[in-house]
Amino acid sequence: MMYPFMTLNDGTEIVHSESRLVDGSENVKVYFERPVNGGFDSAECYLPSYEWKNIVGYSDKEIQYFQEFLESTAHIIIGLAREGGFDNAANI
Repeated sequence: MMYPFMTLNDGTEIVHSESRLVDGSENVKVYFERPVNGGFDSAECYLPSYEWKNIVGYSDKEIQYFQEFLESTAHIIIGLAREGGFDNAANI
């Protein structure tokens, strides 16, 4: 399941998965998607390793911006992923 995190001014939606164990390590997928004519730009980043995959349509400069954004918010995203997103975290 993916949980909403934020919408940026350019229409990019940022969502994240729940926290999962992958090969014994915690892993959270963060997905970026922006509507464009005829489809979407998209990219995936996996926390806490900051491994980027499946980048489509975003420039290197935009990915660098997202990297810096994630470096400043990863602790929040990982915490929300452990709790099941904003809605469940608010109920604690």
